[in-house]
Amino acid sequence: MQAYPILQTKLYIPPIRPGLVARPRLIERLNAGLRRKLTLVSAPAGFGKTTLVSEWVAGCERLTAWLSLDEGDNDPTRFLAYLVAALQTIAAGIGEGVLGVLQSPQPPPIESILTALLNEITAVPDDFVLVLDDYHVIDAKPVDKALTFLLEHLPPQMHLVIATREDPNIPLARY
Repeated sequence: MQAYPILQTKLYIPPIRPGLVARPRLIERLNAGLRRKLTLVSAPAGFGKTTLVSEWVAGCERLTAWLSLDEGDNDPTRFLAYLVAALQTIAAGIGEGVLGVLQSPQPPPIESILTALLNEITAVPDDFVLVLDDYHVIDAKPVDKALTFLLEHLPPQMHLVIATREDPNIPLARY
């Protein structure tokens, strides 16, 4: 039993639409960004961020976990539950212990939970991408802190992509 029921459609990579205008220069830049921890795709509404990233991951040779965020993900427990669910799409069973801890009446600090999750991620044998789409809906400092902790300790086989309408409240200059 999970703390929150998981809406599976939040974990689907949006399909590429017919008639897509190819953007090879932007795809090249996304590929070049794989050498770093974080790729930030930031633009106003309607500029095709989600379309670009879904096109890129369709052609990318890495496993991809996708999470489409909504306002409810400002709850750190729910955010972490969905983060684990997204990761489980590429590594079944990862984070099961984390989900158990999230259900406890007084869960430990988020850093402790993320430490356990990061340790499990280090065992994933393949390079992979985690996409957090629509990050602009997040305005909770605890979620921003969790994301910062994740980035500071990101295992080398993991690359994070954030698609958003505005820059997230994390120390971007570090990444």
